[in-house]
Amino acid sequence: MDGYLKEHPILEFKRGKKIKFFFEDREIEGYEGLPIAAALHAAGIKVLSFSERYNRPRGFFCAVGKCSSCLMEVDGHSNVMVCMELLKPGMKVRRQKGKSQKQ
Repeated sequence: MDGYLKEHPILEFKRGKKIKFFFEDREIEGYEGLPIAAALHAAGIKVLSFSERYNRPRGFFCAVGKCSSCLMEVDGHSNVMVCMELLKPGMKVRRQKGKSQKQ
């Protein structure tokens, strides 16, 4: 089993082909066109970022772009909501602490 949902009573999952991307310099596989957060979660990566004030781990929370728990650096761009950003081959994904000022 690869960690992805296979069935849902009202949602349909359309996966692209299996591709490779990088999480903090580690090569990982995921399905093209699904959210980056889903690929990370399926790979066992549950901590996506850390809160700025208390350095608490944050994970895949709302999955609809309404919170800031999934802000990560993607291909050198900070503050990317990985619950909404779709996975592409070769992406470089990194954790960040809080909301970064770097754009």
